[in-house]
Amino acid sequence: MSTSHVISSGQSAGETDGRICRYTLVERIHHWAGFFAYFYCLITGLAFWSPYMYWLAAVVGGGPTARFWHPWFGVAFTLSMLWMYKMWRGDMQRTEADRRWSKQVKHYIENDDENLPPEGRFNFGQKIFFWLMLYGVILLLISGLGMWFVESIPWSLRWLRYTAITVHVVAAMATIGGFIIHVYMGTAMIRGGFTSIIRGEVSTAWAKTHHRLWYEQMTKGTSAKK
Repeated sequence: MSTSHVISSGQSAGETDGRICRYTLVERIHHWAGFFAYFYCLITGLAFWSPYMYWLAAVVGGGPTARFWHPWFGVAFTLSMLWMYKMWRGDMQRTEADRRWSKQVKHYIENDDENLPPEGRFNFGQKIFFWLMLYGVILLLISGLGMWFVESIPWSLRWLRYTAITVHVVAAMATIGGFIIHVYMGTAMIRGGFTSIIRGEVSTAWAKTHHRLWYEQMTKGTSAKK
């Protein structure tokens, strides 16, 4: 269930200078906690993955420091994702609007929002990213535990070690790809998307353009009082 609400400003819901709360303070805290935890794991993970990227470890205090903190930041990211699942699982379910939107995704890629079917609080692309990161972090956690406590895996079961490494790398590459697209779309493609996760609010015009069904849901009560 969405926790967003219309911010009273003395304006009608359809006016462009009205504001709608898109993300609560708790949602923003968990989003940014997850971002920084994942970004730390990304930097240190790439440093461990390739000798050509090992210089990244120096950015966070060197190899031993990165090796110590990498799994702990991974646990922090896992907890953050689980909390976001608790908050957003209702908003992240696939709907009929998502099916219509996915058939017109080329307009989203071309930043032609006017020709996109109306969407709810999160569009289908955002939902795909959310589930990618959720399932990805589960695989990263399980495989990461295998590498964190590798001494506990007997040599006779060494295939588990090799499997853990393979799964960890594949899951990491998948989430990194999604992360890059998410950051690009939120900062460069969709104007107002980045500031919404900073300030927590958007204009009614922005909500109506990018998430019309959510806008109508949030303003229904306000409109009824007019």
